[in-house]
Amino acid sequence: MRQSHFYSPTLREVPADADAKSHQLLLRAGFIRQNVSGIYSFLPLGKRVLRKIETIVREEMDGIGSQEVLMPALQPSELWEESGRWHTYGPELMRMNDRHDRTFALGATHEELITSLVRDEVKSYKKLPMVLYQIQTKYRDEKRPRFGLLRGREFIMKDAYSFDADQEGLDNSYNNMFNAYKNVFSRCGLNFRAVLADSGAMGGKDTHEFMVLADIGEDTIAYSSGSEFAANVEMAPVKINYSKMDTALQNKEIVQTENIKSINEVTEYLDVSASECIKSLLWIADDQPVLVLVRGDHEINDIKVKNVLSSQVIELATEEQTREILGCEVGFIGPIMIPDQVRVIADNAVQFIVNGVCGANERDKHFINVNPERDFQVEFYEDLRFITEGDPSPDGKGNIVFAKGIEVGHVFKLGTRYSESMNAQFLDKNGKSSSIIMGSYGIGVSRTLAAVVEQMHDENGILWPSTLTPFDLHLICVNPKKDDQSALGERLYDQLKTDRWDVLYDDRKERAGVKFTDADLIGIPIQIIIGKRADEEIVEVKNRQTGNKAEVSVSDLKQFLSNLQTEIR
Repeated sequence: MRQSHFYSPTLREVPADADAKSHQLLLRAGFIRQNVSGIYSFLPLGKRVLRKIETIVREEMDGIGSQEVLMPALQPSELWEESGRWHTYGPELMRMNDRHDRTFALGATHEELITSLVRDEVKSYKKLPMVLYQIQTKYRDEKRPRFGLLRGREFIMKDAYSFDADQEGLDNSYNNMFNAYKNVFSRCGLNFRAVLADSGAMGGKDTHEFMVLADIGEDTIAYSSGSEFAANVEMAPVKINYSKMDTALQNKEIVQTENIKSINEVTEYLDVSASECIKSLLWIADDQPVLVLVRGDHEINDIKVKNVLSSQVIELATEEQTREILGCEVGFIGPIMIPDQVRVIADNAVQFIVNGVCGANERDKHFINVNPERDFQVEFYEDLRFITEGDPSPDGKGNIVFAKGIEVGHVFKLGTRYSESMNAQFLDKNGKSSSIIMGSYGIGVSRTLAAVVEQMHDENGILWPSTLTPFDLHLICVNPKKDDQSALGERLYDQLKTDRWDVLYDDRKERAGVKFTDADLIGIPIQIIIGKRADEEIVEVKNRQTGNKAEVSVSDLKQFLSNLQTEIR
């Protein structure tokens, strides 16, 4: 492709509203353009990289026996009503009415639609197992689109769905998909981890996220310093053998603590450690008030609380709700003498507090020398807190370290969450009707593109891995006005294409500095520079990833490129 005719507009300045490095570089290098907040057009360079990611995805999906389909983005609301998600998915679901006032959703995901297709056609165990997938645009009305392709309102996604007759079949489908995902992201050159995760609005259980390690990531990963354990911080279990101090129990007392609310204020005022305090927060779980207790140096993990209570919706009580239910202000809440209708649950560490401190459910007052079970009762103790850096790894190997990550893939074991609600049944070997067991699996294709750039760039531009580069080679004629350079450029361009290299040929009548700057910005791994030694049939070859350069005779160029290609990661 001749660059003089190639649509690749580059920018010299960093766009003011682009915070993420991938957003800046993809805009500057001419891979994307923003149309409106959270919505982007892919220009030819960006489309080329997308196509390569999609090819890798298709090869891995087809390799495990998946079958590609294409479903409509416009979905009738009746299907979402059947699954129960029309009213629970949230404001991210884009909804609309047609001219006949029939209600639709723009596909944020396709569990409902794929279930409706399969239930109408698959009636026997003989048709199972089956995995269907598509690569398609998805729509979510993000409240705050940010970081370019990393969080948009319109994005390209590969979504797949497995259908099995039993749990063993689902486990096998899940493991096949899990391994295929590892292959996809490895082939894209990414440094990633598969982490335990929460299924959220998708439903189901047993789920992993594939996280690309990057400082811009919005998710926190808790991983072990001594093993392969990794989990989203919301899901990382805390497994610690706490012990109780061998200290005599003191008499409970109430003390005046005027305007002392936070744990830091309490510890400083009463000269105690945060680990001696009981932090009490009121939550509303499916309209039921629940008082959750953790140690003062820990934080309540609402995902764990929601899961242990098997709740659909859990929210922190408002100040007004707190006053109405407990008769006190936030900051003075405690577990002693609370109303009977309020459930009390606690993190495991609370059970081992001796002579602790807690709120007295009265303004400007706290209790000291409080002991669980003697002074208040707990319905049950469970792991309800966020894991912290330095905690032992749950698998007993090493300690927990935190890192930021970008979610690029997610795999779910849905079970019968959708097949039961939508009546997707089949006849098993014994002629008995059973619900199809499902899995759901997604890869953010456009997000993967951005994640690659977040990890692979330098101060001059993008460093594309060989598997995703928009072109194999960037051939640069420094001065096309010079006959020797122009003639050699044309000859090499034709020869390299004959040798089946995909070449971007910079034949533009631009200054050399502009060409070199654009080449580094675009980031094609190998640059061939035709310059002042063109009359000697010598070119300069640059490895964009390392910056190494070598002068190479045209007669040796074919072998040199073949050797260099093996070095490019």
